[in-house]
Amino acid sequence: QVQLAESGGGLVQAGGSLRLSCAASGRTFSSVAMGWFRQAPGKEREFVATVNKSGGVTYYADSVKGRFTISRDNAKNTVYLQMTGLKPEDTAVYYCAARNSGTPYAQPFSYHAWGQGTQVTVSS
Repeated sequence: QVQLAESGGGLVQAGGSLRLSCAASGRTFSSVAMGWFRQAPGKEREFVATVNKSGGVTYYADSVKGRFTISRDNAKNTVYLQMTGLKPEDTAVYYCAARNSGTPYAQPFSYHAWGQGTQVTVSS
């Protein structure tokens, strides 16, 4: 089990960029896959990106491919989401999550630990 805390959200104009960070507290960070999810008002939480335990394998939702990049620094117990070319439809609360496995996966039910979320708002 790990504890997670997101940061880096804010207000940005369409076409702009943001980098989200998620700091983890536990020794097990380097042993588990990490994911980013988001939830917009009135919508279900959806998958954004995931990375395996070593950082070498990544997967993305079709809606963010080519614009977002997930990465991790295990020495710093931190996972990142670099977002570029932001669109108004990217507006949501973004959550990082840890899976009880080293293999990346897209479904939120497979993640056992979640951060509190950080708000990203993209204006047109």
